[in-house]
Amino acid sequence: MINYKNEIANYTYILLGSLAMAFGVVAFLSPNHVATGGTAGLAIVLSNVLPLSVGLLMLLINIPLLIVSLKYLGKKFAIKTIICIAFIVLFVELFTKTLRLPSFSNDLMLATLYGGLSVGLGLGLIFKGGSSAGGGTILAKIISSKTSMKTSTVILILDALVVLSAGYVFKSVELALWSLISIYVGSKIIDTILVGGQSQKIVHISSSKNLNELSRIISESIGVSGTIVSGNDLEHSEYKDIIFIMIEKNKLNVLKQIVSNYDSKVKMIVMEATEILG
Repeated sequence: MINYKNEIANYTYILLGSLAMAFGVVAFLSPNHVATGGTAGLAIVLSNVLPLSVGLLMLLINIPLLIVSLKYLGKKFAIKTIICIAFIVLFVELFTKTLRLPSFSNDLMLATLYGGLSVGLGLGLIFKGGSSAGGGTILAKIISSKTSMKTSTVILILDALVVLSAGYVFKSVELALWSLISIYVGSKIIDTILVGGQSQKIVHISSSKNLNELSRIISESIGVSGTIVSGNDLEHSEYKDIIFIMIEKNKLNVLKQIVSNYDSKVKMIVMEATEILG
């Protein structure tokens, strides 16, 4: 059964994401010849070679990819992707030809940072709405389904090709480097939107000593609770306890001091908590 409330929220994300992405391309990146990843970046490059607008080029690039990839995408995802691409092209044409939006900055650093931020914000919202902006994402899904390559690896290679083509077409290594920074900024914004700020760490503490006392000290000192798992090492020659906890990163140094004072031989592994549910 369709959850209409969730679907309205998803399409709102897609609409706002398409608007933000189109704004970043038109107001910052395209006027300064700074490319971004995927079809948007390729369209920016090709618009300086062909007598076609960025919006029209994005549409022409995505149409064959969508046709080829329909069997690789779920029906629901494909429909959302088509709608998303239509929104992006519409907004790009609106900003360019109807509103004639001027470049917000001719400074390459500002254009790169704010363009990357706008595109990253847009893509993050689009992904959050359960869609994609087409292009590299679609092609990556096709290639990864036919080969052993990961989708993320394919996207990285495709973005690298866009950056190289930007350097060649614009005859500037610097513009290629600025394009790389734009892609990096965008990827960081996408991660922030999808998984939030990484304010928490996952910590594994293992020791041959009983860790019940250490668990109590941690709980009383910094107000963190977790789970104690009992087991053996791989050779089954030594009994070990493992404490598994999640902790705010600003409390990590205090935890390290507590653990070190309790047992100088204890092993402590710290990892990023990139996504937390529940």
